[in-house]
Amino acid sequence: MLPDLTVVIPVHNEGPNVDQLCLELTDALRAGGRSYEIVIVDDGSTDDTFVRLAAHQARDPRLRVVRFRRNFGQTAAFAAGFALARGRFIVTSDGDLQNDPRDIPRMIDLAEHGHDIVCGWRKDRKDSFLTRRVPSMLANRLISWATGVRLHDYGCSLKVFRSEVVKPLRLYGEMHRFLPAIASEMGVTITEVVVNHRPRRHGESKYGLSRTIRVILDLLTVKFLLSYGTKPLQIFGLVGGAMGLAGGLITGYLAYVRLFGYQSIANRPLLLFGVLLIFTGVQLITVGLLAELMSRTYHESQNKPTYAIREVLEASPSVPVPSVANR
Repeated sequence: MLPDLTVVIPVHNEGPNVDQLCLELTDALRAGGRSYEIVIVDDGSTDDTFVRLAAHQARDPRLRVVRFRRNFGQTAAFAAGFALARGRFIVTSDGDLQNDPRDIPRMIDLAEHGHDIVCGWRKDRKDSFLTRRVPSMLANRLISWATGVRLHDYGCSLKVFRSEVVKPLRLYGEMHRFLPAIASEMGVTITEVVVNHRPRRHGESKYGLSRTIRVILDLLTVKFLLSYGTKPLQIFGLVGGAMGLAGGLITGYLAYVRLFGYQSIANRPLLLFGVLLIFTGVQLITVGLLAELMSRTYHESQNKPTYAIREVLEASPSVPVPSVANR
């Protein structure tokens, strides 16, 4: 029997947090009264994270542990978890204990009552103001403005998705934070709820100001995919057509001056500028046509995964998983 919900958590060098993470997750999910499974993806940890997870998995058949061959990044870890998830609802969270698992049942109830995506909002965030909270506030406003999906906290990993919404999505780069915006193209309903946020107990954050540039670049990608992902010729053709028209007007004017004004135009920089605009316009339109072909190929071909799994630890199908009531 398939579980009602799947919790997907990527971890990287979170050895000191793993034991408490598994304990808190199990307690919170049992209290929720739903059947569940936990998928923890070890994203190439170099400490004892996997050893600790393997020990927990040996005791709890509801826990599935995925081990990457190397560090592929949080987005790839979420993608692997989504691919293996079997629940009707998929919950995402961080492995650093800053997200509170006790918020999960309340968020699942909201999803059960008609919402496709329930996003956590760390309203009282326990992080450094200058290096974490200020960049986050600016990023949230920028992402909300660019995508049209207005959320207070895109960076909060604690989210609940209906499986049919998130499983078809293909993620690259740092795009896991844009999941609500990417899914909005499907016409989903999205809500936001205030969740508890706790100070980090062990280890150091994997986030910092260095990720800001990558987030901005991925935002440009998401904006392009949302607006022109299936019609790239409209953007390239529009710009190319405008440049070609401007170049045509300039060269037309110079031709008039030469033919009817009997003025020399050979040494005028405006002539070179006009010719440059025409050629650039033609090139952009050609790029748009090629992008249309690539877009069709992309949507019709098989997708290549962004990760390589070393091993998966899970209960054998012959081993019965105890029900919540029996626990």
